[in-house]
Amino acid sequence: MARLRQSWTHPRQRPIIVNDMASYPESGGPIRRAIPEGDNLERLVCDACGYIQYDNPKIVVGAVAAWEGRILLCRRAIEPRSGFWTIPAGYLELNESSEQGALREAFEEAGAALRLDGLLAVYHIRRLSQVQLIYRAELLSEEISAGEESEEVGLFTAEDIPWRDLAFPSVRWALTQYATVKDKAAFAPYTNPDGETGDYKPGSTTGV
Repeated sequence: MARLRQSWTHPRQRPIIVNDMASYPESGGPIRRAIPEGDNLERLVCDACGYIQYDNPKIVVGAVAAWEGRILLCRRAIEPRSGFWTIPAGYLELNESSEQGALREAFEEAGAALRLDGLLAVYHIRRLSQVQLIYRAELLSEEISAGEESEEVGLFTAEDIPWRDLAFPSVRWALTQYATVKDKAAFAPYTNPDGETGDYKPGSTTGV
């Protein structure tokens, strides 16, 4: 039987039952989509125990990191977009700050140690319900090595970036926006370029 705990969100609201187990249901109760009391959106609810499942956007963290003017890129070894190039980035873990997540992803994917130097951009990919937090960073050394999720890693000059083989639209955005602020002491974070949603563009020269 799953262990259940109660948490209160408001003194006048009934308690929300939070499941401590990774999988649900354990109680065998019925699950249906409904609008819970005090809410305005459909959620997955259990009539037997009162459990409410909230599906919220995922947070992705990453960094555009440079060493002596060259940008760190990783060729993906996993789907989606295996074989295409990206900046080191991935999902934020529980109980982790966005800065910690960006540093961890760089080490896991490229064996890279970074110093973060400001929030470069906040991107919204609505089709995936993703929010991406991308930092500007410096490599602490040029020692890099491919992690389990990378086929290979490399340091690229601006002229050598494989624009036709970038994995995702937001990678293109981040690299382009980084170029405009790489030498600035202070800058405001970017967001999606005008008209850009993160959808792929098959007819473009890059596909992203």
